[in-house]
Amino acid sequence: MPAVTPARILRAVLNAVGASGGVGLVVRDGQPRELRIQVAGGELSIWAYVWTLTHGGRPTLPHEYRIQLTSVRSPLALNPDGVTVLIGYEPDLDMFAGFDLKRHRRFTPGSPSVQIDIRKIQQALQNGVAFDLKENNEIAVAFRPDHFLFYSQHSKELHAAGQSAQVLNLLGRAAARQNIRAADLALVPAQRQRVVEQVARFARAANFRDQVLNAYDRRCAVTRLQLRIAEAAHILPVAAGARSLDVVGNGIALSPSYHRAFDSGLIYLGEDLVMRVNRHMALDLRAKGLAAGLESFRAPLGRIHLPADRNQWPDPRFVRLANEFRGVH
Repeated sequence: MPAVTPARILRAVLNAVGASGGVGLVVRDGQPRELRIQVAGGELSIWAYVWTLTHGGRPTLPHEYRIQLTSVRSPLALNPDGVTVLIGYEPDLDMFAGFDLKRHRRFTPGSPSVQIDIRKIQQALQNGVAFDLKENNEIAVAFRPDHFLFYSQHSKELHAAGQSAQVLNLLGRAAARQNIRAADLALVPAQRQRVVEQVARFARAANFRDQVLNAYDRRCAVTRLQLRIAEAAHILPVAAGARSLDVVGNGIALSPSYHRAFDSGLIYLGEDLVMRVNRHMALDLRAKGLAAGLESFRAPLGRIHLPADRNQWPDPRFVRLANEFRGVH
């Protein structure tokens, strides 16, 4: 497979930023690609060295894919204000591989290459992330576009944690959303436990997001808009504790403004599947002189757009519990 154009790689990276919950701005194209990412709660700076993943060319290693570090000098420059990642892009599958920057920042001239087993890329299509342990105990991380920001923010910990076979096994199980016993987790150092727990939490959240958005055809249940802006919201919020489950029946797809309004209780879903304005909050906003735009915001409300599969409709039990939790009557 020939290398794809830099413009296509940049589009893939920006799409991945969006798929993983951010909004990307290109500060500088080239190697590295310098990005400013708007994420929930703030801004993130990422420098991404990205090349196309191509077949390694050795008949004896048919599953070996690699990136070649061309058009850059050793040592690779690091981002002084954020994170730096070294990744490959597989265009046929629209997937990524992350490599240990600490190991590959310095190199000798002659287009050095870094490898990953393509079967791990294929495995990550299902689980979101997969780990390839190489003979030199180096870890390569395969990940889906919707895991781009998670990988970027945790790349150092992931590459370091995976160097233990025991931790690598736990990471694989966490990525596959398998149950991990407390006794098994206790066998690894506390720092590695935290990495496994982070992967497990993110895997569950990513699976929930993907299932909900697919159920709603990636369309806001209120406005019907797609445009890659719909988000997966919990009907009964995570703050409700163990009663809130990461299942489609406890999810709804909403555009960002309606998501925030739903989480804050400004709007709520009735058991009749009609979205309404919370009249108590509306009165409070008017009393404080903050109700500008409320009527236009209210206009699209009504019976929500529902999944084609009735089994994926909001579960009345979660709707009822959510309204009790938020104090909506």
